Amino acid sequence: MTHVLNLVAPPGRLDADALARLAGIGGIAGIAKPRWLSPGEACDLELPPGADGVAVQAAARARLSGMPVDANAVPIAGRRKRLLLADMESTLIRNEMLDELAALEGMGERVRGITARAMNGEIDFRGALRERVALFAGRDIALLERAGALIEEMPGAAVLVATMRRHGAFVAIVSGGFRFYTRMVREALGADHDEANELELEGTTISGRVREPILDAAGKAATLRRLAAARGLSPGDAIATGDGANDLQMISIAGLGVAFRAKPRVAAEARLSVAHGDLSALLFLQGYAREEFAAPPAPRFSRP
Repeated sequence: MTHVLNLVAPPGRLDADALARLAGIGGIAGIAKPRWLSPGEACDLELPPGADGVAVQAAARARLSGMPVDANAVPIAGRRKRLLLADMESTLIRNEMLDELAALEGMGERVRGITARAMNGEIDFRGALRERVALFAGRDIALLERAGALIEEMPGAAVLVATMRRHGAFVAIVSGGFRFYTRMVREALGADHDEANELELEGTTISGRVREPILDAAGKAATLRRLAAARGLSPGDAIATGDGANDLQMISIAGLGVAFRAKPRVAAEARLSVAHGDLSALLFLQGYAREEFAAPPAPRFSRP
């Protein structure tokens, strides 16, 4: 056995009907006796030696269509990763912070459209970032704090970070957003490190510019390689996750690259995908049972 088929659903939604639908796919054994990581929520199904994980995964997803179950074929060797790189916006937090800033200034619809196109890879990320930031030229920096008060944690984010750190992994937030917010989220979740873009400020106002170089898709992938090498690891020792097109390079080189509640292009191109579970699904993908999860820190966001 070199792979398992990992199944994750919202609590209580992974049932006998879901398992029965998978009978006969790729020689899966033990349908009646899965290895439960969390009863009714997550389990592993053994794949026989030589089974084609990609083909089994595709067949399982087709059989489970219409059910709230994520199916991913995961290699067993080196399954538990020693480095986590996570996007922030729409991944560790529910928000897109430029959209929040725009909504506070009455520009929400205009900016949301640019954000959506950039995150689905329809327009250049760097150009889209510069275009949106320019709209805030001359605004008081108090606007940044007002938007920060709207941050909401993505379900499962704190337990993901706490569990990986308890088991010895290094946790980094790598965002195409702004360090003003990644610092807040790093401290709130207890992550080890954060990297993001820097907004230029002029006294007490926003200049409307982003400091170069802009952290884009290539920058995220380079960050993964650099953080891994600094710890004597390879990209294969990492798990990386995000939702946007600027996460695809990072996701593609990680040992476990996971599209999380992702834009259509990202979900289609990523090897692994979570659409129904929360961020604790990334722990189940690594074979952690729920009883191994760490207790997260007390919520520090205004609306956890």
